[in-house]
Amino acid sequence: MKTLKSNLILNGAGLMFAAPVEITIKPSEKKGIRFFIQDGMVEAKVENVVSTEHCVILADVENGAKRKIALVEHFMAACAIKGIDALDIYFNSQGFEMPIFDGSAKVWIEEFDKIGYSGESETVVPLNNVVTFQKNNSSIIIIPSKEETTITYMVNFNHPDLRQRWVSLNKNINEIIEARTFGYLKDLEKFQAAGYSKGVTIENTVGLTDDGYTTTLRSEFEPAKHKILDIIGDLYLTGYNPLKLKANIIVKEAGHAYHIECAKALKKTLDKQ
Repeated sequence: MKTLKSNLILNGAGLMFAAPVEITIKPSEKKGIRFFIQDGMVEAKVENVVSTEHCVILADVENGAKRKIALVEHFMAACAIKGIDALDIYFNSQGFEMPIFDGSAKVWIEEFDKIGYSGESETVVPLNNVVTFQKNNSSIIIIPSKEETTITYMVNFNHPDLRQRWVSLNKNINEIIEARTFGYLKDLEKFQAAGYSKGVTIENTVGLTDDGYTTTLRSEFEPAKHKILDIIGDLYLTGYNPLKLKANIIVKEAGHAYHIECAKALKKTLDKQ
C-alpha cells in the first residue's frame, strides 16, 4: 500500500456550492480511500456514486445515503497518478464538497509531494479482457495491452477548437495534471441561478466562448485534456488504478455518467480475474 508520510490539512472552497471547507488527510494502514463526515464514513468506490449531474458525488449508500461527498474526481485522479491507495480524509467543517483549488489535480499533487509518501503502490493485475460501453453517440473501450496504459479521448463540443478533437495521455502527464475544469460561459448564469457553479472563478475554470476562451490555456486543447483527468479519477473508484492496468483506453464523447457506467463494468471484469 502507498499512503502519505504524515497528516495534511488543506482549506479551500467547492466549485458547485462555494462553501468553505477544511479537510485533514491522514495516512492509513488500511487499503482504500475513505471520507469521514458527520460522524460517519463514505468509501471511495463506484457503488457509492449517487450523482454525476454536475460532478461526481459519493454517499454512504448502505446507510441510506445520508452523508455525501461531492467533487471527488480531481482528488481521485491525483491519488491514481501518484499511486496512493490508502488514505482517510476528515471533513473539519460543514461543507461536503472537496476543494476545487485551481480546477485541476495540480494543487493536490503538489501538496502530496510536499508531505512525501510511505510504502509502495500495490501491483494491479493487468486487464485480460476487453471492456466496452456504448450509448447514443458515446463509447468507451478498454483493451488489454502489453505496454503501459494509454488514454485517448475525443470530445465534440460546440467550439471551433473542440469539434471532433482527439487528445491523448502521453509522456508529458503534467499537461493532464494541470488541465482545468471548463464550461460554456453562456451557461454560467443559468447554473448559478439553479444553485450550482457558485465557486466558479476565472482562475479555476476555463470558460468556453463562441470562438475562444475566458483565460489563457495552460496547454493546447486544455479542456479536452481535462476529460482525461476526469476519467482517471472516475475509473479509480473501481479500487483498481487505471494507470496500472496495461490497457488502451479509448473514449468518444463521454462524461462522468458514462465513465461511471464503464467503471462498474470494468470492476466486474477485474474482480473475476
